[in-house]
Amino acid sequence: MFLPSVLALFLYFPEDKSEYIPAAITCFIFLIGALLTMRLIIKISNREAQKAKELEEQIIKKNQSSQRNS
Repeated sequence: MFLPSVLALFLYFPEDKSEYIPAAITCFIFLIGALLTMRLIIKISNREAQKAKELEEQIIKKNQSSQRNS
């Protein structure tokens, strides 16, 4: 397996904690972007579901009217 010394090369914990600030800001920006994207997808999905429901109702009404005429 991997030696602990090899794994330690991938870990970096800076002594100066101010180096975490850019990473935190970047993480926050991507988190906000992910939340906005999720809300946009949900909004579009609900809109498409409403359109599908209206289309289904139109088809049902059309089928019912054609059955009455027959």
